[in-house]
Amino acid sequence: MRHRILFSILSTCLALLLASAHAGAVTLSYANFPPPDTFPCVQMEHWKKEVEKRTDGEVTINTFPGGTLLGAKNMLRGVTQGQADIGNLCMPYQPGAFPLTSVMELPLRFRSARTASLALWELVQKYQPQAFDQVKILTVFTCSPSNLMTRAPVKSPEDLKGMELRASGSASDILDRLGATPVSMPMSETPEALQKGMIQGLLSSLEVMLDLNFAQYCPYVTQANLQVYPFAVVMNKDKWQKLPSDVQEVMQNLSREQAEWTGAYADRHVDKALEYSRTEHDVSVFKFSDKERRRIQKKIRPLIGEWKDQAREKGLPAERILEDVRAWQEEYASQGK
Repeated sequence: MRHRILFSILSTCLALLLASAHAGAVTLSYANFPPPDTFPCVQMEHWKKEVEKRTDGEVTINTFPGGTLLGAKNMLRGVTQGQADIGNLCMPYQPGAFPLTSVMELPLRFRSARTASLALWELVQKYQPQAFDQVKILTVFTCSPSNLMTRAPVKSPEDLKGMELRASGSASDILDRLGATPVSMPMSETPEALQKGMIQGLLSSLEVMLDLNFAQYCPYVTQANLQVYPFAVVMNKDKWQKLPSDVQEVMQNLSREQAEWTGAYADRHVDKALEYSRTEHDVSVFKFSDKERRRIQKKIRPLIGEWKDQAREKGLPAERILEDVRAWQEEYASQGK
């Protein structure tokens, strides 16, 4: 009897110790909208592993790719309302909602996602965009520069005239200025639209040639480096404030590192996608001449002036923002990819 009582006491103490050890454990949900193998979800899984490792298992993050928890257009609202603790959103999918960070969507001739991602990170740190007041920004990044993927060759800007191409956000404005016909549709519907001849291509970053197998439908690529798409990873503010301070510190310290890691990964993945497209689908890759690039810039430069006017109307220091972005662009570009 005495042994049973002693065993019971020891079991109770052990249970209490285990409960105490796990009392500070944190479980978080992280929503994302693209398919699992695409670069925004690859960065999500990388961030999850780093947080879990650096908190020694104190934090567990459950990831939900492919819109299984929140879709692209309701990501910010869903995180704000607590449907997910963390979410990854693409700002251009909500035109007008992010007047400050929309500067990154302009045709500023970024040549890599790493440079653009670090410039975006600096922008957010310095200006603290009001559009994110209800959430905590954990990190930001961009895709690689957008280029043309088409069913017919585009060797000069004139070849774009009347061509129906899938685009979103400022990419649509750029195509319109170049004489093409932008068509807005979800990326998931684009392969079928290409097969049925509803569109003749798209303007986007080139990793989709591999990730979504657009190399099967678009035998031609024209590299133009027209613009990038900015993304933000945000967290429910109440959930953030309830995190232990050591966990907050880990996430804060990871913010810039994650932006750079994601940009560098996206650039490498584009190189891989181009190699796959050439070797597996015999895709032809063209580049505009310097003279053609200057003609393109002349046609789309007014978009920068329009952005300035809109930014001023929102009370933003448009000129200073642009100067800062260009300075960060130059600084990080000088470091190479």
